[in-house]
Amino acid sequence: MRYFILIISLVAILNAASFQRDTQLQIVIDKEHPLVWMDSEANVKLYFTHEEAEKYCEDLLHGTYSNWRLPEIEELELIVDKNNPPRNINRAFRYSLNEGYWASTAHWRTLWFYADYMHFVSGTPYFDSRHKQKLVRCVRTGK
Repeated sequence: MRYFILIISLVAILNAASFQRDTQLQIVIDKEHPLVWMDSEANVKLYFTHEEAEKYCEDLLHGTYSNWRLPEIEELELIVDKNNPPRNINRAFRYSLNEGYWASTAHWRTLWFYADYMHFVSGTPYFDSRHKQKLVRCVRTGK
C-alpha cells in the first residue's frame, strides 16, 4: 500500500511539474503538450455565449501574444486535476471558478446549437446550448 501511495504521489508531482506559471504575463505554460494558457482575472469575470467566446479569443492580445483560440475539449481535459478539489484544475492556475468554460467544438448533429464545455466543479466535459453564457480560458499552441 505504501508503494501505491508513493507512485500516485510521484505521478501527481510529475504532472504538476509540466505546468509553469508566468505571473508577470499571466499565463500558464504546459511544457509537455506545448500549450500556453491565459490565466488572469478575466478567466473568472467574463461570461460569453459560445460565439462571443470564439471571437473574444481570436481578438485577444494577452501576455504579448495575439494568436489565441478557444481550446478543444481534449485540451481542457489536460488541465483538470481532480486531486485539487474543489477547483479541479492544475495548481499552476491562479484564476478559476467551479463553473463551465467553453471549448471550441460545436456539434453538427444538433445543427451547431450545442457546444462542449468543461465544468471544473467536477472536472468533467459536458455540452450545452451555445446561447448560454459561460467562462472562457483561451489557449495558444507553442511556447
